[in-house]
Amino acid sequence: MLSCEVSLYPMETTNSDQIINQALAALQNQGVTCEVGTMSTYISGSPEQVWQSIKTLYDTASSRAKELSMVVTISNSTK
Repeated sequence: MLSCEVSLYPMETTNSDQIINQALAALQNQGVTCEVGTMSTYISGSPEQVWQSIKTLYDTASSRAKELSMVVTISNSTK
């Protein structure tokens, strides 16, 4: 089991909320558990699923934003 906290920051855009929401929607078929908070999203699942979800978030957001920053904290703790 792996979990992560991830925050996306699209830059130089007026539609950052839309970019973030589209990236989060791309996770629906990843088989992970997602909890969306006000500042970040918590993702948990198998290591393969979590790593793929991080990549999906980045790829989806970066295809829509000119510049993007993404902060990820990863843990293998089950607590």
